Amino acid sequence: MSGKLFVVGTPIGNLSDFSPRAVETLDSVDFIAAEDTRVTLKLLNHFGIKKEMVSYFEHNKRERGEIICQRIMAGENCAIVTDAGMPAISDPGEELVRRCHELGITVCSVPGPTAFATALAISGMDTGRFTFEGFLSVSKKSRFEHLDWIKDEKRTLVFYEAPHKLANTLRDLYAALGDRQLAIVREITKIHEEVIRTTLAEAAEKYADGNLKGEIVLIIEGKKEERQELSLDDAVQQARALVESGMTINQASKEIAAKTPFKKADIYKELLK
Repeated sequence: MSGKLFVVGTPIGNLSDFSPRAVETLDSVDFIAAEDTRVTLKLLNHFGIKKEMVSYFEHNKRERGEIICQRIMAGENCAIVTDAGMPAISDPGEELVRRCHELGITVCSVPGPTAFATALAISGMDTGRFTFEGFLSVSKKSRFEHLDWIKDEKRTLVFYEAPHKLANTLRDLYAALGDRQLAIVREITKIHEEVIRTTLAEAAEKYADGNLKGEIVLIIEGKKEERQELSLDDAVQQARALVESGMTINQASKEIAAKTPFKKADIYKELLK
């Protein structure tokens, strides 16, 4: 009988956020697939868990993923963890989860903190609709293709970024998107947790020297609707539509003048032509 894959969320900074169910799961599985076994060992030691670990990360995910799946299909249970947060979110665990589904292996959730959702919740930015964009590519071509793709996105934009790349990223975001409201959320759940409310222009200048440390989530407002300038002719057309619906020229002129920068007399005069 095939085993299961448990996708286990780990703390993003504070070990107290690790759930009792997550502890129980790691203690009960046959082995753990870890992004960095050294990081995960600290977590296991903190909770007194002794368990076999196998490394599973970006550069070995294909061959190691097949080995993990073979072991699960042979009846073993596996938990996949990342260094911090939910595996498979902007993370190589995505490929292992997909492969398990392809092979008919049951995938179970043991949810934990996710940096982008936590950052959004404390950012004070618009959270009604948002798009998670992960990390920008270090490849110049891919990076600018990505930025060009999202430049007109109206939803709130969420990015992950490492501190040593922040200065270049802020500069490129400002160049591509223009000046927008920005929240920089860093060191979530840690002692130096901070939400910096600023703008892309200010941040690109202030943090150009790379002096901001810690794990970072960038939350940027979506593109605002551009207000088109209304011409007198546009105002007259609106008034004419009211006249055609039964309103007098005088009433229509007055109504549209109240909604536009134009005088009633000017609209009235044009309607008489």
